[in-house]
Amino acid sequence: MDAAVTGLGLLTPAGLGVDATWQGLCDGRPTARQHPVLEGLPVDFCCRLPGFDAVPALGRRLSCRLDLFTEMALVATLEALQDAGLDPAVWDGARVGVVIGNGSGGNVGLEQEYGKLQEGRIRAISPLTIPRSVPNMVAGEIAIAVKALGPNLVTATACASGATALGVARDLLRLDRCDIVIAGGSESVCSRIASAGFSQACALSTRTHDPAGASRPFDTDRDGFVLGEGAGILILEKPEHARARGAQARGYLSGYGSTADGFHPTAPDPSGAGVRRATAMALADAGLSTSDIEHVNAHGTSTQKNDLAEALVLQKLFPSPPPVTAIKSVIGHGVGAAGAIEAAVTVLTLQHQLIPPTANLDQMDPQIDLDIVTKTPRPHTMQAALSNSFAFGGQNAVLAFRAP
Repeated sequence: MDAAVTGLGLLTPAGLGVDATWQGLCDGRPTARQHPVLEGLPVDFCCRLPGFDAVPALGRRLSCRLDLFTEMALVATLEALQDAGLDPAVWDGARVGVVIGNGSGGNVGLEQEYGKLQEGRIRAISPLTIPRSVPNMVAGEIAIAVKALGPNLVTATACASGATALGVARDLLRLDRCDIVIAGGSESVCSRIASAGFSQACALSTRTHDPAGASRPFDTDRDGFVLGEGAGILILEKPEHARARGAQARGYLSGYGSTADGFHPTAPDPSGAGVRRATAMALADAGLSTSDIEHVNAHGTSTQKNDLAEALVLQKLFPSPPPVTAIKSVIGHGVGAAGAIEAAVTVLTLQHQLIPPTANLDQMDPQIDLDIVTKTPRPHTMQAALSNSFAFGGQNAVLAFRAP
């Protein structure tokens, strides 16, 4: 059974809301900038939301009790529910689930509170420190806000978390545990500890003289990813449930594949065996073959090893690889949110029959032979597409979508 995607909510560095994000991605302008919070660190830039303020949507009292990652998820959820034409005041909440991907919890707020601890200001530490920061609260707060009383959980598979959440959500629909699932991912890693930690692991671009040019997937001069933040929420429904209420699907989540490399804590398996198995699983689950896939939204982190491993897998899987895009070149790497944001963009790509471009691809890595969309959006006839997400720990998630 496919899951109907009846609503989308997006907050990304490319724009606040689905329409603004889509326009920003199609414009192809990178969003990486210096961030005052990161001043003095080896890497002092990231991709942030443009002027985000949760208060108008959530109210000051609720906003004050939430960490940024939960605020983003809740605001995106409200947009997605409106897009889907769903009113929580009249639904059967026991048949509505919530599955959200997140990699690190409230590291932005927790870092601020830890600063008080270091300074010895114990009494200044907020009593909300733990409820704000633990990862499960993002799903819990959504349930509280919209009375979604079915299965409620957070998936944590690092950079694949958002994609994993969507796969788990689709399975809940297939198992008849729910009629509707609010699914996606939310994350902010624009913090000093995240920047310092990833930097020490040699994972980040050090292009401090040119932040906007730092995220350059598949380019010969790529040197690491760029920190980002955002939220992507998809409303998944049983198709019959959507039809019964007269809802129009934006697209369909048809297949999901999940594997582990079992190779290294941070490096991908250069053989790509785990990615190939995940892709085969997603295709079989959707009843598709490689010849049916007309677009791939790549994981495309802009790291040397990940980009090459992903490209080589695509080259082996597809005799003639379909057009590829890598939107982290524009919005950076949202870690736990990335897979959900990219899934939502894949749905939009199929809906609009238009592929947004990859930024900063000036000279293709000579080992990579892919048809990568660059510079401007490309109109393209598509009925099915893949969205790839891979992660530290060797966790792989591949989603297959069909056009509406």
